[in-house]
Amino acid sequence: MVPGRFEHERGICTMNRYKDWLDQAERDLEKAGLDMQQEFYEWACFTSQQAAEKAVKALGMYKNIGIWGHSITAALRSLAESIAIPEEIISLGQKLDAYYIPTRYPNGFDMGKPSDYFNAGMSSEALDAADKIIGFCKDNIA
Repeated sequence: MVPGRFEHERGICTMNRYKDWLDQAERDLEKAGLDMQQEFYEWACFTSQQAAEKAVKALGMYKNIGIWGHSITAALRSLAESIAIPEEIISLGQKLDAYYIPTRYPNGFDMGKPSDYFNAGMSSEALDAADKIIGFCKDNIA
């Protein structure tokens, strides 16, 4: 199938929407930057995770590899069966996966709220990790 074209499965016409997912990944990364500027560090970390997750799913769609769930690490390992995934990219995915739940829920820690546990350095690293993962995905889509 040509990416972005219609495919027919069991008589149902569906569209490969990898570009929509990649575009949203880039928008999410932009939002993560705004969260960081406004000192919503926990949200900058979470939104960075979301940006990278969407980019990896876009790559999976482009390659016609089904990806389910929210783990960037698991998704990258699924893709590794078809394309070479550098260990650095896997490591960055692992870093971002750690931000999926505790950035949003007070019960992610014994006490306090998520904003008590995240800082500018962490959000900067998360943005950088997401940017690198998005770049890797774009390079493999182009």
